[in-house]
Amino acid sequence: MEKFKVIIVEDVKLELKGTEEIFRNDIPEAEIIGTAMTEAEFWNLIEKQVPDLLLLDLGLGGSTTVGVEICRKVRNEHKDLHILIFTGEILNERLWVDVLEAGADGIILKSGELLTKTDVKCVMDGKRMVFNEPILEKILDRFKKSVLMDQRKQEAMINFDIDEYDERFLRHLALGYTKEMITALKGMPLGVKSLEKKQIDLIQRLFKPNERSGVNATRLVTRAFELRILDVDNLEPDDE
Repeated sequence: MEKFKVIIVEDVKLELKGTEEIFRNDIPEAEIIGTAMTEAEFWNLIEKQVPDLLLLDLGLGGSTTVGVEICRKVRNEHKDLHILIFTGEILNERLWVDVLEAGADGIILKSGELLTKTDVKCVMDGKRMVFNEPILEKILDRFKKSVLMDQRKQEAMINFDIDEYDERFLRHLALGYTKEMITALKGMPLGVKSLEKKQIDLIQRLFKPNERSGVNATRLVTRAFELRILDVDNLEPDDE
């Protein structure tokens, strides 16, 4: 790894000293050209000299959003600067998403293995989405669940013979559309009477004979969720 310049932003003095020691002992290629404990101190530093790497804590002065805003502004103003988040926000997953959308190259949580030379080298080599093990475990867990949910949906689609118009009908019922509104959707070739017949047909397919009595549109949609034909996290209307 070639020599590079780094600015460290961290508002806890003890943690700042620990981070500086990591660089001095494990990453001698890094030249720390400045450290900041507040947002104002950081902007003063970067106005004087732009580093190759910004190691940024997210929580500054009790705020969890300052770091995200710093990241966004730095990314807009310095497209080639590498930004690595080093944070103790180990449970705030929404904050991780926000800072990645703001342009961070990776997130290292202050737990587990902490910051390593390998992490820093990956970022300096231009790799995106650099994470340490604690966050990788969470990402992998979410990935597994997502794959299993997709599999269950595909199986339900096949087992209950759900076609495109079945899915669109059920999805828009779940969104509160009336049958009249659904018939007006772009590319929907079915009229109100056809949708009423489709509702009866879906009830027959999704419910056992002894369960079909009194099933209305609401119960039908609930059943579609239970069978994973519909996904509450992907419930968007079509173009009208």
